[in-house]
Amino acid sequence: MPSTPNKVELTLEKLIFSSRWLLVPFFLGLIVSMGVLLLKFFKEMGLLIQGVLGIIEHDTVISILTLVDTALIAVLLLIIVFSAYENFVSKLSIGEHEDRPAWMGKVGFSDLKMKLIGAIVAISAVELLKAFLISTALTTEQLKWKVIIHLTFVVSGLLFAVADWVTEKRK
Repeated sequence: MPSTPNKVELTLEKLIFSSRWLLVPFFLGLIVSMGVLLLKFFKEMGLLIQGVLGIIEHDTVISILTLVDTALIAVLLLIIVFSAYENFVSKLSIGEHEDRPAWMGKVGFSDLKMKLIGAIVAISAVELLKAFLISTALTTEQLKWKVIIHLTFVVSGLLFAVADWVTEKRK
């Protein structure tokens, strides 16, 4: 016959469950970080426009890749905030708002992990492309390490995917 939890145990369990709210400041910090990225985006956009107008000497392709990179990082932060908040803190009470992302409320920890690694690989690929475009400013050793780091992300993503696939097959 199972025993009923005592008052101390119930209080401790409520405290542990309530501790999930300690994550909220982290998510707010990530939202502030998105604002900082937006400032960086506008700064780079200004440089791009000045370069196109011939006001300053500026590499258009590198500038566009930087804008893409910044946008990818912002999307990654948004995915983390939405998914982690819903998975670990509380459901977002926005009802069936027309702008509610289709994946919201359906992304579990495994899905979040795959979205994160996919975004990291994409960001790494953009950074690697930028490095190759400015390769005259980098040594062969620096380029080699950038490729190794990128391949590490790619292999890690593949291993995560295989691990998730094996786990699903077991179920």
